[in-house]
Amino acid sequence: MYFKGFGGNKLKNFKQIIAKQISKIINIDEQELTSYIETPKDTKNGDYAFPCFRLAKELRKAPPVIANEIKEKIELTDEIEKVEVAGGYLNFFINKSELAVEVLKEISNVEQYGKSELGKEKNIVIDYSAPNIAKQFHIGHLRSTVIGGALYNIYKYLGYNVTGVNHLGDYGTQFGKLIEGYKMWGKEYNIEKDPINELTKIYIRINEACKENEEILENCRNNFKKLEDGDQECVEIWKKFRELSLKEFQKVYDLLGSKFDSWNGESFYSDKMPEVIDILQKTGKLVESQGAKIIDLEDKGINTPCIIEKSNGSTTYATRDLAAILYRARTYDFDKALYVTSYEQVLHFKQVFEVAKLLGLDEKYTKGLEHVSFGMVLLPTGKMSTREGNVIRLDELLKEAISRAKEIIEQKNPELENKEEVAKKVGIGAVIFNDLSASRIKDEVFDWDTILNFQGETGPYIQYTYVRTKSVLEKAEYLPKIEEVKTEMLTDECSQDILKLIYNFQDILVQVTEKNEPSILARYLIDLAKSYSSFYNENKIIVEDKEVQNARVYLTYATSEVLKQGAKLLGIEMPEKM
Repeated sequence: MYFKGFGGNKLKNFKQIIAKQISKIINIDEQELTSYIETPKDTKNGDYAFPCFRLAKELRKAPPVIANEIKEKIELTDEIEKVEVAGGYLNFFINKSELAVEVLKEISNVEQYGKSELGKEKNIVIDYSAPNIAKQFHIGHLRSTVIGGALYNIYKYLGYNVTGVNHLGDYGTQFGKLIEGYKMWGKEYNIEKDPINELTKIYIRINEACKENEEILENCRNNFKKLEDGDQECVEIWKKFRELSLKEFQKVYDLLGSKFDSWNGESFYSDKMPEVIDILQKTGKLVESQGAKIIDLEDKGINTPCIIEKSNGSTTYATRDLAAILYRARTYDFDKALYVTSYEQVLHFKQVFEVAKLLGLDEKYTKGLEHVSFGMVLLPTGKMSTREGNVIRLDELLKEAISRAKEIIEQKNPELENKEEVAKKVGIGAVIFNDLSASRIKDEVFDWDTILNFQGETGPYIQYTYVRTKSVLEKAEYLPKIEEVKTEMLTDECSQDILKLIYNFQDILVQVTEKNEPSILARYLIDLAKSYSSFYNENKIIVEDKEVQNARVYLTYATSEVLKQGAKLLGIEMPEKM
């Protein structure tokens, strides 16, 4: 089958085509039937399977009987090649050539394959990264930054109006400690030259002093209250910490390619918290406990109360997060507000989301609140702690990744041009992919040998596969016109595996947003890279038969486009050579 003239039609929905046929036979809603259709893991069971046990109760028949009765009435079409009964399942086999037509036609027609307007007129706010001012931007912050960044890219690609917020930790009791430490020992440290390291030293030192001296601890607490009240000395010191920290953080964001639409941190909400307290006061739910103001949540199944105001009158993380919800609802009219933070904050967000229901907001907003939690990045020695000084700086880690990648490239391809640029893409890409490839809820032990393995299920492997596709296209010397592609040349198992994966690309992106799980896309890219490697090993691409070559070259092109786009959505750049 050669391509004929066509417009910019979207991919056929094979599930819908199957559901439509079944709907005609048994008179059940087409949309409902579509939701039942499965994709078998084993291709011997077809491309799609319909579980007839779903209909057993309604039709009052055994699933195998239903399956056989429907099969007898199914019409074979251009799309459906054959139908088989396996127990209570109807297995549908799609016309292989038709699948190739659909996929390659779409690839040839659009600049960004898989892009959609699914989320049109829906607003998403994603709160991610959020490092603490004057503290090390360490490897533990990497997860929030790259998970949030990937979700930001994917939601946007699917047509949502997305706002990325870097909710900087630039307020709170820790600043009372830092201010006190700076007042006591500031002249001993050159914070202008090396702000984060020097401020970290002060922070560790003041924490030790607080353990030994209750008076110093009380001074720290009072400093934060002074900061909230606008004390000139405290505000000036705090501003200095913030400005110097942001300059350092930007170096990391530049390496990762991270961008944000808003940098409103905790301090931004300092003048917005009185309204929150006032609203909660009027509900009658805000009560005094040991001098503090709290919301009791026992009736909601949460045993720990939510502290809104401490006994000294200072606010809490919860107060600031509630003020942020109120502000974001009014400013962004969000349908979803995602908070990408570690699972250690599960209780905090349970409390905040429950208290948010008392703010008088439309139910749309409170229902849209979601904590996208993730596991910790662990060192071989265990958990990191800023207080103990046991952290790996993220800027140093990323530089180390680039350096290690360069060493590997020197060994594999010493003649490669632009080694520095390629090493940066490979090293940074390896770190990002390692973080995103496993389920976000799992803890991650950082291991260089795994991360930079070119043969394993890693970022470098995907990049290497992409480079291989580019090499094939270069050897071919031309990309055939879509009209010159004969899809019958792509009916072998290896070609079909690739085509099915490419066909499912947009569905994969939708699955990511349904679960807020970027690992779904990362695993998909591994599967696509593996499938192409099998295809490459099984089939010679540059051959004398032009019909065969045209088809295989175009399939290679399609693979390269999806690998590149998928990696880009995860925040990974692809080198053209390596």
